[in-house]
Amino acid sequence: MLELKERFSFKGQSVAWGTIGEGDPIVLIHGFPWSAQAWRQIAPWLAQTHKVFYFDMLGTGLSEKRADQNVTESVQSDLLEALVGEWGLSRPQIVGHDFGGLCALRGHFVNGIEYGKLHLVNAVAVLPSGSPFYAHVANYEPAFAGLPDYAHEALFRAYVQAAAHHPLRDEAIQIYFDPWSDEAGKAAFYRQIAQADLANISEAEALYRETDFDVHITWGMRDTFIPSAQGEQVRDMLKAKSFTPIPDASHIVHEDAPAALLGSLLRNI
Repeated sequence: MLELKERFSFKGQSVAWGTIGEGDPIVLIHGFPWSAQAWRQIAPWLAQTHKVFYFDMLGTGLSEKRADQNVTESVQSDLLEALVGEWGLSRPQIVGHDFGGLCALRGHFVNGIEYGKLHLVNAVAVLPSGSPFYAHVANYEPAFAGLPDYAHEALFRAYVQAAAHHPLRDEAIQIYFDPWSDEAGKAAFYRQIAQADLANISEAEALYRETDFDVHITWGMRDTFIPSAQGEQVRDMLKAKSFTPIPDASHIVHEDAPAALLGSLLRNI
């Protein structure tokens, strides 16, 4: 397990983060409904040659969760900008998965953070995005937040398993479920879904262009959440230097094929 011993105050809200290793900086950004623990099999190896930073997005993991939170994608990229400033980083490499990929993309194209390299893994990046489930939760968020614990856990387990090609280990599911398991976490889980805003994707997408830093894309080709065609579209829009397909992995590549994901990253950092 990665340790997130540090706390950063972002607009009066506590954000959990940690770092391991020494060397040039790499920032790892998780997606939803994951946490920084998605990188637990990846970060220690990157830390052999780099200083690796990781954090739990606002309203996720060990970071603060509260009823009046704004946890939209624009807020998360503002958080990234604030953290990069807090850490004193100059052109760090960024690795973003899922909504972490969108956070990284917005971080550069909207917030203006300069990167050394950008690595995207099954990233939320272009429209169309979302699902009927997201739309349904947005319409009935209070009802979902009021689900009994057993129903909430069953829904969560079904959701994360749908993101994987291979059966997830119970240990992995529990790691991801724990932050969402109490009353505050349960409400936060559905809040994240309900606040997803397609306008934040559209705003970033309109700005995509070739960058002055290398972009590398890794994609689990069995992803049923975000099809590989979208990854290829992003590759073309950003004129990425590489696109690495991982054949027997779905959306949560970290669990389906951690060695292949690590190999792709190590080849390009």
